[in-house]
Amino acid sequence: MRQDIPVRCFSISLLVLSRDATACRVLLLRRSGSTQHGAWCQIAGGIEPGESAWQTARREAQEETGLRLTQLYSADICEQFYEADRNAITLAPVFVAYVDAGSAVTLNHEHSEYYWATFDEAQQMLPFPGQHRTLQHVRRYFADSEPNAALLMPGAQD
Repeated sequence: MRQDIPVRCFSISLLVLSRDATACRVLLLRRSGSTQHGAWCQIAGGIEPGESAWQTARREAQEETGLRLTQLYSADICEQFYEADRNAITLAPVFVAYVDAGSAVTLNHEHSEYYWATFDEAQQMLPFPGQHRTLQHVRRYFADSEPNAALLMPGAQD
């Protein structure tokens, strides 16, 4: 008899972008907790009961960075990875948000610092191949071109 590996979807991934006169940049956070301590990452977090995935993205942005998002899009892609400790495949829907250049970032206890990276810098800083694939997708469809309006989350614009 075969053993199934469960597929889990309990969290989101959010890339926050900002444009200035020279480039489009992506917000990276350095983890300070016990999980992947010191690694650079994007905003991520667990979906709470009664919450939609896009609502989680807005809440996690506020909690982790103090940023209040006004434009939030589905990236139309999921990050996926295998978790050996759970013997499960995890899928996380990816979202993209835009903020004004110079927006104030206030980190919570989960992160020790932040950095507005160019996409080339982010490719070097992010540790996982899945993050690299996601970053390439976001660069192509959200930084180098205007996002498809159909990907704007309902109620996600103030």
